[in-house]
Amino acid sequence: MKNKQKKNPFNNLILDKEEQLLEEAFERDEYEEATDLKQTKKMLAEAATKYLELKLSKPITIRVNQLDLIKVKAKAKRNNIPYQTLLSTLINQYAQGKTRLSL
Repeated sequence: MKNKQKKNPFNNLILDKEEQLLEEAFERDEYEEATDLKQTKKMLAEAATKYLELKLSKPITIRVNQLDLIKVKAKAKRNNIPYQTLLSTLINQYAQGKTRLSL
């Protein structure tokens, strides 16, 4: 029976610049062990959860002038997208500062 050796998946691993810097810093012992690891893990998990919650869509209810809604729906139809997607895109672009609004 042959003695099967497990292949090391990291033998031919190519690291990008940031990964290489991290590996070199780790090899130089530039990192300290976290003293409160459980609390740090909990804090990071909560932060990740909150970040993911920001990415979720939230339904809203708004009052829109009937004629404005008809125009928005017509423009959305011409672009082959749902009018809700068009409105969501407009809100997103305004929030990002890509669209200006004159009041």
